[in-house]
Amino acid sequence: MINQLLLQAGGGSPFMSGQFLFLLGMVAVFYFFIIRPNQKKQKEQKRFLTEIKKGDDVVTIGGMHGKVYSVEDDLVVLDVDKGTKLTFNKSALSVESSKSTKK
Repeated sequence: MINQLLLQAGGGSPFMSGQFLFLLGMVAVFYFFIIRPNQKKQKEQKRFLTEIKKGDDVVTIGGMHGKVYSVEDDLVVLDVDKGTKLTFNKSALSVESSKSTKK
């Protein structure tokens, strides 16, 4: 009985290394297709928010278009229409939408 178990355990070794390689491959796929692009997007959003200056055309995450009137610590005042000014948090500005408005 013990001999049979030892033989079965010895025969399963190549199979286990194949499973390990598959698992390692899945981790690599998750990293390159999910984790890495999200980190890149977060870094780009952070850089965008720190580089906002007066006169930039931006779009909020809610879809409101406006021109930056002033920038304070965490607040941005947008001139949206004929002198109408609205105050937003910097985090409410969208880098994706703002790219499409630039020419």
